[in-house]
Amino acid sequence: MKQILQNIKTGRTEVADVPAPAVTPGNLLIKTSCSLISAGTERMLVDFGRSGWIKKARSQPDRVRQVMEKMRTDGIRATVETVRTKLDQPLPLGYSNAGVVIETGPEVTGFKAGDRVVSNGPHAEIVSVPRNLCAKIPDSVADEAAVFTVLGAIGLQGIRLAGPDLGESVCVMGLGLVGLITVQLLCAGGCRVIGFDFDENKVKLAGQSGAEAFCLSKNTDPVRTAMNFSGGRGVDAVLITAATSSSEPVHQAAQMSRKRGRIVLVGVTGLELSRADFYEKELSFQVSCSYGPGRYDTAYEQKGQDYPHGFVRWTAQRNFEAVLDLMARGRIDTGPLITDRFSLESAGNAYAVLVRDRSRLGMLLTYPGTADTKPVGKKKAGPEKKTESAVRAGMIGAGSFASAVLIPALEKTGARLVSIASIDGTGAAVSGRKFGFEQFVSNPNLIFENRDINTVFIATPHNTHASLVTAALSAGKHVFVEKPLAMNEEELAAIQKVFEKAGRHLMVGFNRRFSPFAARMKHLLADRTEPIAAVYTVNAGFVPPDHWTRDPETGGGRIIGEACHFIDFILFLTGRRISDVQAMAMGGNDAADDTVTITLRFEDGSTGTVHYFTNGNRQVPKENIQVFSEGRVLVLDNFRTLRAYGFGRFKKMKTPGQEKGHREEIDAFVRTVTAGGDPLMSWEDMADVTRAAFRAAACTQGK
Repeated sequence: MKQILQNIKTGRTEVADVPAPAVTPGNLLIKTSCSLISAGTERMLVDFGRSGWIKKARSQPDRVRQVMEKMRTDGIRATVETVRTKLDQPLPLGYSNAGVVIETGPEVTGFKAGDRVVSNGPHAEIVSVPRNLCAKIPDSVADEAAVFTVLGAIGLQGIRLAGPDLGESVCVMGLGLVGLITVQLLCAGGCRVIGFDFDENKVKLAGQSGAEAFCLSKNTDPVRTAMNFSGGRGVDAVLITAATSSSEPVHQAAQMSRKRGRIVLVGVTGLELSRADFYEKELSFQVSCSYGPGRYDTAYEQKGQDYPHGFVRWTAQRNFEAVLDLMARGRIDTGPLITDRFSLESAGNAYAVLVRDRSRLGMLLTYPGTADTKPVGKKKAGPEKKTESAVRAGMIGAGSFASAVLIPALEKTGARLVSIASIDGTGAAVSGRKFGFEQFVSNPNLIFENRDINTVFIATPHNTHASLVTAALSAGKHVFVEKPLAMNEEELAAIQKVFEKAGRHLMVGFNRRFSPFAARMKHLLADRTEPIAAVYTVNAGFVPPDHWTRDPETGGGRIIGEACHFIDFILFLTGRRISDVQAMAMGGNDAADDTVTITLRFEDGSTGTVHYFTNGNRQVPKENIQVFSEGRVLVLDNFRTLRAYGFGRFKKMKTPGQEKGHREEIDAFVRTVTAGGDPLMSWEDMADVTRAAFRAAACTQGK
């Protein structure tokens, strides 16, 4: 199918061929009839992509600070690779879509195939959207009108926050698409509306909708004009729907407001506020978040958990429905807002016009009557160069880690890159073309069924690992899976049962044991005759409670999801089984369940302590390992410097950047699959580490 992607690094906008997305639980699969280009947001993204490195940096000072901090702790090479990977990930454009449901995923209620719906899906022939971000289109509303629903909901949410009463005077600053729809909504609600913009045509449209509108390019003083409009009392509320880096709209809004007036920022402006502006009038100022309650809430969007109607009257979806109802009753007229129509194939021309002419408003993209719904895509036609290798790889997962770390390492081994899968299809197509995969798909089953593939690499969300591993092993494939191997004992037992029958290699991505530093440390400790004591300190950094890694269902929590790395490293150094695990979490704050000290005892008497701390400072390097053995000490700092004390002539090992073993582990795994023989990691090691993480996580929960 076709989809519009924006390359942030080069600024190129392309209509790309990607596999159609797979239908997933809680989602609707929708065939698009038309979509609306959001002039403000999408122009900003295109402008950012086309700007140079210096302008990009100046526009995102917070990101620059993060880059500098990472450079200090992780080195220049690792930082440059991370930045390049981020910029290399094209963004799907668009979030105003209308179409017909072609399939509903499990757990979806209230929708069926054949329903006409609006959604926040991107510009693509087929989109997969969570049910709570979709709404049915009334029969009397055409698709070309319904496609304005999402932008209308943005304006409506701003109005709900401002809370204007019947007859109140309200100012709308910025008369783009959102501003003009906001004007119509306010007039429909019985408000007296005044609007300002620099574009004469937009001002006229606002006037036709019932507002008193004024053009700022004619030296109009918005404050004086608004004061006159309100009879000298000041307007009751101001909705700022403009997009500018200047803080002047907020300053003007404060000056034109009455005492205890309300200001709501719907668009994007500078936020250098004057205390005097707000203090003397006791003004309220609020930033509106997108379409309404539920937006950016994982439970609402991805898990389909709606808010009770009696407690949250207007959610994102219910705002969609309200806008569509107003359209059906003739209270919102989108016809005058449409300035252009382009076919999907000519989207490049549409974005060229968007950037060149800032007076454009509703730019519609129309779609062909038929769409390729196949979940598979291939490289463009041309001579096929198939790498001769014993490893014929299928990759499941095309996220930032896979694209930045795993796939480049796999490519360097000379393995044949047969197929790559991602649920949305877009990630697979982008990474597939970049690294030369022969095929890209949105259904992982196509990788299991592909007889040309003998080795599967899995880099997906944690809760999918166990099922994908068992499916791949059952299909007769060798398997490399990123950590964790499983989320609970039941999943681990299921994997073991299949693994013992499969006769294939299985390896978990515990990369640190493959680092050159790990190899040197293991060699230096090879002559020990007594137990060792290892202390692994991790400055893990704070992650919000609603992050997917801390979700018990999706990520399993950070102990199971990441601390397993550090347990494995200590197990590797000791070379012994774990005999006991204890853990204690810090209490009293949001980080209580992932600021943890884990203590390990091994069969030979060795001990290991993992301090997994999330309450530190990002300027401090992430990892530090100290190993004490028979009057000797090894200190490894962030996988960049190893210092040895009491080990004879060996004093120090240092590398220009971090060496965490990712390349080495992939290379070793490919060589093992090629040559056969003993596995790189025994089942006992993988199960031992996984169970130790389970036990540590249980201890932190008082189990």
